Amino acid sequence: MVTLSAIVAPLGRQIHRHLVKHVRSPRWIPSRACNLSACSSKLAFSQVHPMWQEPLAIPGGDRQSPIDIVVRKSVFDPQLRPLKVQYDPRTCQQIWNNGYSFLVEYDDTTDKSTVKGGPLEDQFRLCQFHFHWGENNAWGSEHSIDRRLYPAELHLVHWNSDKYSLFEEAVIEENGLAVIAVFLKIGKRHEGLQKLVDALPAVRHKDSLVEFTKFDPACLLPENIDDYWTYAGSLTTPPLTEAVTWIVMKRHIEVSHDQVGRRLIFSHDQVGRRLICLGNARQEIKGIFFP
Repeated sequence: MVTLSAIVAPLGRQIHRHLVKHVRSPRWIPSRACNLSACSSKLAFSQVHPMWQEPLAIPGGDRQSPIDIVVRKSVFDPQLRPLKVQYDPRTCQQIWNNGYSFLVEYDDTTDKSTVKGGPLEDQFRLCQFHFHWGENNAWGSEHSIDRRLYPAELHLVHWNSDKYSLFEEAVIEENGLAVIAVFLKIGKRHEGLQKLVDALPAVRHKDSLVEFTKFDPACLLPENIDDYWTYAGSLTTPPLTEAVTWIVMKRHIEVSHDQVGRRLIFSHDQVGRRLICLGNARQEIKGIFFP
């Protein structure tokens, strides 16, 4: 007799091997440096990054991210609560160039930097944040609003520390991750961001890492963090696990043209080849809510 566990276990081991390959320290949450259109096509797999040639890199399920948020189809949910963000700048540790972008990583061994409330029933620890951008300022964000794209998008990645003991466990489990997304628009200089911008030349090469401390990511959030959309989605890069509660801020933050322009130092890898896009294609999804 064939049991359910006998069928599921091999898939679990396959996901585990994939994550061990990409997630091990420093932690893996890759970003992309270009548009999304070619990334979802199987025919383009041979031309894109090896990450998208993995068996688990084929999009599937009905909760895939990113999405186009159609404002008129979003639904008011009176059960949504205020979002409670508490970040301790002392938990900021380092900046790491993972070959696709850069991650600002935080100590997530304690509950010193967390988010709860909003659509979240549990407490989630901040582990890192990163940006998604395009080759020019016409587009770059992963999510879109009524098909409108922004020059860049910030993702603050948190994992459920009430239910799971490690990020690597949470990333493949139900209700494992919470990601706050913030759109960036070209405008005035962002003083809070400048400290990070000044540190980026030190990590311009793949696998470079530099100590980066006492940075409060709350400075990158809009003033009203209770004005957001939320939906149940997935990672936007392999293994595309549908473990993410997305909290997409309605209000953008402004950054200067020069600050966004620093993305150009990550446009090529160490041998000068153009980095290929790594994000999932924009999906359609039901169940977008706002408080």
